[in-house]
Amino acid sequence: MLREYRREDFDVFAAHLADPVSAAHLVPADRQAAWRIFCSQAGLWLIHGAGWWAVEEKATCRLVGSVGAFFREDSTVMELGWNTYRAFWGQGFATEAAAAALHHALEIRREPTVRAVIASSNESSLRVAKRLGLTYEAETEIYGKAVGVYTREREGTVV
Repeated sequence: MLREYRREDFDVFAAHLADPVSAAHLVPADRQAAWRIFCSQAGLWLIHGAGWWAVEEKATCRLVGSVGAFFREDSTVMELGWNTYRAFWGQGFATEAAAAALHHALEIRREPTVRAVIASSNESSLRVAKRLGLTYEAETEIYGKAVGVYTREREGTVV
């Protein structure tokens, strides 16, 4: 289930960003930096009407990760992002949540194109992108790291 961030989600969120294994493909952050990231991700909804959701397992109500359909400051293309907390890796949560975010972007918001930026070493996210039908477009740099840009257009979009 995708839902809004809540204050009680922060401890798990911060632990995820502080764990060097979990955050290997993110920007690792101490608790103070994690709070800024957590609040800014929630705040994207106010600025763009799009942002990040907490991903909750329906059966247990446990927080398992986060997923976003959001805009970076200098971009007009909606970006998808997903991450699953380490205890829940390999259980399909990232694919299911990212598919819901993709549907929201393309079918609800009617965005013509979405993108995801993924490091070439992030094999699990590359598999999710492939399952979602995103295809490699170009190489770019985010936070000093080389990443691939993967895109998908809404069906019927004329470029």
